[in-house]
Amino acid sequence: MNWLYVVGIILFILGLLFSIALHELGHLVPAKIFGVRVTQYMVGFGSTAWSRRRGETEYGIKWIPFGGYIRMIGMLPPRPGDDPTKARSTATGPFQGLIESARDAALEEVRPGDEDRVFYRKKWWQKVIIMSGGPAMNFVLAFIFFSILLVGIGLPTYAPIVSPATNTCVIPITEQRTQCTAADKPTPAAQAGLKPGDHLVTFDGKKIGDWDDATTLIRSHGAGPVRLGILRDDKPMTLNVTLIAQDRPNPDNPEQIDKNVGFLGVLPTEVMQQQNLGQVVGYMGELTVRVAGSLLNLPEKMVGVWHAAFSGEERDPEGPVGVVGAGRMGGEIMASDLSTENKAAIFIQLLAGFNLAIGMFNLIPLLPLDGGHVAGGLWEGIKRAYAKVMRRPEPSYVDIAKVLPLTYAIAIVMMVMAGLLIYADLVNPLRLTG
Repeated sequence: MNWLYVVGIILFILGLLFSIALHELGHLVPAKIFGVRVTQYMVGFGSTAWSRRRGETEYGIKWIPFGGYIRMIGMLPPRPGDDPTKARSTATGPFQGLIESARDAALEEVRPGDEDRVFYRKKWWQKVIIMSGGPAMNFVLAFIFFSILLVGIGLPTYAPIVSPATNTCVIPITEQRTQCTAADKPTPAAQAGLKPGDHLVTFDGKKIGDWDDATTLIRSHGAGPVRLGILRDDKPMTLNVTLIAQDRPNPDNPEQIDKNVGFLGVLPTEVMQQQNLGQVVGYMGELTVRVAGSLLNLPEKMVGVWHAAFSGEERDPEGPVGVVGAGRMGGEIMASDLSTENKAAIFIQLLAGFNLAIGMFNLIPLLPLDGGHVAGGLWEGIKRAYAKVMRRPEPSYVDIAKVLPLTYAIAIVMMVMAGLLIYADLVNPLRLTG
């Protein structure tokens, strides 16, 4: 196995652990600010690999790097009318027994004097801030990663600079070859003396801002003479070029052929173009809409993953990918023949996209996700606001324990989905390269 492949997987795991750690920190900090007693802050699941106690909180790392948690006391309120410091001894019915057992577990760590430090007694807006803090950290991380990618490194784009791969002859579109023959006519660019590295800046006096500008001006001009302004070795020059008419593929739809368009005969150069922070926001906005659409279609997408895992069908490039699959992508990136700059760009984009997706997934308003607790806090705020306006007695806390049977069912579904993704990522993974 290529050692760079292993390095890529390790780097992705480290990036994942960093993202998880900051996600949980997003919960921990506001919880402590609002006075909730936090007994554990853990990155990972399973057995504890390392831990240290600082004050009332144990900080640690577990062996399975696929998640994390903080343990806050009093996540569930006691049954109305019960002593909040004592567990109930009886229960009726299977679901009721399940709920009361969960209440008892939530009260086990509540000590005398902790009555005002339990989560359920905090103001509704404090609960919302605590539980939305984790996804918020994922969004912040995604923005930072996308900023590094777009502002620091840039996005690959085609610049109106003559590429060294440019042919010097006119090859008919119907012929599948790249090498010139003695029978081929020279291109207008070759006849005019254009060289690799020449930067196209004007076309008959019209400014060329990017390769799209150059393509539009050249194709729409048709056959005939034109004055082409270029920069060669940073020195301005003007060349007289006579364009010819050719049948060429449509830039937006390569399967469509445009007849008799202007033809110069140059290829662009791929460069990394840096963006600004405003473009980062726009880029994230577009990607957020796409991720939201994918989450809405998640059940359908998972059916596709099932078929890919057990029927050998091709994986949907726009479908979900698990941690194992993303780790393999990290290995592919590092082991590829891309330049170091391109490897860094794709790797950072992978981590950014992963954080954005995890942040949005956690905001789904279902328990046990963070969004379920956020929804509970918002509902409590609505109830209290309504009671205040209507001058009614203040309502009790929203009792999320009542939906625990549904919560456990959703948790089982999520575990099955995670297991399916892991299996599919092992037997039929998504690949960045063909």
